[in-house]
Amino acid sequence: MKTKAPKPSAAAAIALALALALAGTGTTQAQSCLGRQEIQEAVTSGQIMSLDAVLASAGVDPSAEILNVQVCDQGGQLVYIIGVLTADGQAQNLVLNAQ
Repeated sequence: MKTKAPKPSAAAAIALALALALAGTGTTQAQSCLGRQEIQEAVTSGQIMSLDAVLASAGVDPSAEILNVQVCDQGGQLVYIIGVLTADGQAQNLVLNAQ
């Protein structure tokens, strides 16, 4: 008698695919991100540029809606990770040098 192997659930298949994709890009490494107070202190002390200055220097459209902002250490360098919604409705994550 031949038995069929159980099919993995859709959630398990998606989780596996996501894990494999992340492993391939190296994004599974832990990132150290600053809290709101730490970001404010870093801007005030001149350790990093303000969000407005970073967006302007990167040429980000001023009409883009900011969805979220993080400042994280990536390989010893502080970067802004910014979620934006563009004028045409596209959501994007920008990674911009904070220093």
